[in-house]
Amino acid sequence: MNEQTGDPSLPSTAQAYWEQRYQDHPRPWTGRPNAILARWVEALTPGTALDLGCSEGNSAVWLAGRGWQVTGVDISATALERAARHAADAGVGARTHFEQHDLEVSFPAGQFGLVYALYLQSPVAFPRDAVLRRAADAVAPGGLLLVIEHASAPSWVREPKVQYPTAREALDSIGLDLAGWDLLFLGTPERAVTETTSPDGQPGTIRDNIIALRRLGP
Repeated sequence: MNEQTGDPSLPSTAQAYWEQRYQDHPRPWTGRPNAILARWVEALTPGTALDLGCSEGNSAVWLAGRGWQVTGVDISATALERAARHAADAGVGARTHFEQHDLEVSFPAGQFGLVYALYLQSPVAFPRDAVLRRAADAVAPGGLLLVIEHASAPSWVREPKVQYPTAREALDSIGLDLAGWDLLFLGTPERAVTETTSPDGQPGTIRDNIIALRRLGP
């Protein structure tokens, strides 16, 4: 699951896959952040943040509205164009900066007080573990690394096609020296599925792996 190898029926590159996905299926602009991210950052003093896989900018723009300086990164030019437009419409264009990166090849420069990856998982080949090691390197001393990943299929899927790692397996696969980190949370809570419903129209549940680490420093 972590070193994702992809489906041969899909576009051959991550950039082609995600560009096609955003062009074919624009996500509605909600202006709302990821709810788990919001709970983690609400008590933090605004600083600099790096959003890895920012999509169309919901979380990045929300953070900027709370005073953060946010760098949003995505592989899709279409997603980034929409994110920048949403930031401008929300009046936070000066506090957001969007960069196109294939994170397997390039990575934004600098260190940040908050680095987060929301569902940085892909059906096409993607070196998740190596990318998250680079994400950890981008966390400034005293800063927070927050990784949120799918840990199950929706509850109505009886025979999931994907074997999801546990939270401990997901953390161990990154290969961090935890002596340099304070492990704030490691777990797999369940939540209601609000984005969609089951084939019979009923709500369900899903589980997420959550990894929250604070980098130790002077």
